[in-house]
Amino acid sequence: MTLGSEGTTISAPIQTSASAELPGSLINAVLSSLEDSKAEDIITLEIGGKSSLADHMVIASGRSHRHVSAIADNLSRDVKDAGTGPANIEGQPTCDWVLIDAGDVIVHIFRPEVRGFYNLEKMWAPEGDETAPQSIG
Repeated sequence: MTLGSEGTTISAPIQTSASAELPGSLINAVLSSLEDSKAEDIITLEIGGKSSLADHMVIASGRSHRHVSAIADNLSRDVKDAGTGPANIEGQPTCDWVLIDAGDVIVHIFRPEVRGFYNLEKMWAPEGDETAPQSIG
């Protein structure tokens, strides 16, 4: 907001990133970031019809606490750079399971043992689908 010559307030137009306006660009940025960080067993689920929380859920694994933390840090930075603003992050102090809420995409990053215990893929799989979701990457 700026002041005009006579003391009136003039609103500046809101600038948004072009990537934030393109549908699907956030999920592509998330998947690219996970692949660049060497995340393992990356699975994406369409949850738009099951939940109003997000359109996509991505589940990935890191080899250790340190790897999970590095994946989460890189993903957080890449989501912000994609023009969606800062993501909400939970679980980073322990790095067994880190949840990153990027708006239309929710990302779960697990250590393999923790991922096997919670088995989110089975919980969120399409109804009637007995097979595991397809891996990406």
